[in-house]
Amino acid sequence: MAAGLLLKLVGFCFWAVFWLGGAATVSTNAGGEAAVVDARSAIAVTDEDFVCATLDWWPPDKCDYGTCSWGLATLLNMDLSNKILLNAVKAFSPLKLRLGGSLQDVLIYDTGDPRQPCTPFTKNSSAMFGFTQGCLPLHRWDELNAFFQKSGAKIIFGLNALNGRVPMSDGSLGGPWNYTNAASFIRYTVSKGYDIHGWELGNELSGSGVGARVDADQYAQDVLALKQIIDNSYQGHASKPLVIAPGGFFDAAWFTELISRTKPNQMDVMTHHIYNLGPGVDTHLIDKILDPSYLDGEAGTFSSLQGILKSAGTSTVTWVGEAGGAYNSGHHLVTDAFVFSFWYLDQLGMSSKYDTKTYCRQTLIGGNYGLLNTTTFEPNPDYYSALLWNRLMGTKVLSATFNGTNKIRAYTHCARDSRGITLLLINLSGNNTNHIYVTSEGVQPYSTKKEGRRRFGRIPGLGEEAQLIREEYHLTPKDGSLQSQHVLLNGNVLAPDANGEIPKLEPVQVEGTQPITVAPYSIVFAHIPRFYAPACR
Repeated sequence: MAAGLLLKLVGFCFWAVFWLGGAATVSTNAGGEAAVVDARSAIAVTDEDFVCATLDWWPPDKCDYGTCSWGLATLLNMDLSNKILLNAVKAFSPLKLRLGGSLQDVLIYDTGDPRQPCTPFTKNSSAMFGFTQGCLPLHRWDELNAFFQKSGAKIIFGLNALNGRVPMSDGSLGGPWNYTNAASFIRYTVSKGYDIHGWELGNELSGSGVGARVDADQYAQDVLALKQIIDNSYQGHASKPLVIAPGGFFDAAWFTELISRTKPNQMDVMTHHIYNLGPGVDTHLIDKILDPSYLDGEAGTFSSLQGILKSAGTSTVTWVGEAGGAYNSGHHLVTDAFVFSFWYLDQLGMSSKYDTKTYCRQTLIGGNYGLLNTTTFEPNPDYYSALLWNRLMGTKVLSATFNGTNKIRAYTHCARDSRGITLLLINLSGNNTNHIYVTSEGVQPYSTKKEGRRRFGRIPGLGEEAQLIREEYHLTPKDGSLQSQHVLLNGNVLAPDANGEIPKLEPVQVEGTQPITVAPYSIVFAHIPRFYAPACR
């Protein structure tokens, strides 16, 4: 009884200080820890459609470590009539989809050239990535675009950047990109009226490359060629697709040279890939995901790339073009289970702080890291994590720090399509429940003002707490298992209904004087509408 009264008084004092305004950080050491938000100005801005997912080209006989995890879930073979698939994409309104992956640089397009028969990928252990050259039939491209239009997806297409290359003495592939087939494919796409948000050149050819590499100076010339193709193909159109490159792993010197040769405005987006957890076969993946020091390691890449773009004097922005965490198709019951939302949401939060505009998850479906189950198409836990982010986290990124354990990860954005802020809290501890107050640095909440005089509105703690109600979304694993492929939202299992409809994501309403309770191994989104943030005007 006495403890409850003390907690109430702490909450009252906190909100009373908020109501009176002021520039000092509010400290709440009694009864809870503090997440401190500086909402005076945004530290970065993301795209409206920040959440993105990928679709890949792998055939069913793509196998890693003795497991074949792709099935009929890729661009060439997935069931485009599946209701869950359609509804899952539509729920984002819109979802960016990046079409590409390892095999895109050995993929040709069936544009009617009799010298290039359209044959499927065939397994060949001596070929790059274990498959021969494959082909995208135009009738399949038509089917895909019908689905994209119906679902409202925004499409980024990864082009084959290895056509025409010849081996060089240093082991790289040189010579200019032979863009004949790609240009023909782009012209066909334009003639059909298909809406492409961006054309991306190549996959993982930067730096030391994966399977193959191309020097930055040659790559820059090829990016300029792609821009010319796009300018010519879309002449007379109100808008043109983005020019995107290189879709590879970050290498500071290589990326700096590419930027220097394409600035100030010849390349719209610079994309990089992230697989910082290592191979999918690693038995320590969960340990890495739950280690805050390990998670922090990727901040260096985001910071370095942000610095390169800022100092270059370019209009180019940065995206994460592909991120599956663990390479070679991920790891079943880790990268497709609840525990992976800790890594995924931390990545979304961290990358956005460094002005990353879009983050593409590998994959929407396919492999062991899909947002959707490869066989049933039902959403894995990360799908709901991504959807909550998309609906709650606005484009303006705010500074947020937590004054307690390093097992709590805290990220804050202006609320999406609403006033106030949304705070994301990730608890990497399986033992501790945290009670967290949200405090302010240099701002005040929405208050009632009249004739220039500051006065109290409804005072929390005196029976009128409804004025300070917030909405909370608590994510926990089913049966308490981190490796569960089912997630609970506020205690209820999330799953599509019999018609394949994505469930509603309903919050619980909490009195604003109370701290946010973050259970062990849980994730909380808290929308706080009464938190006044000048940055969010």
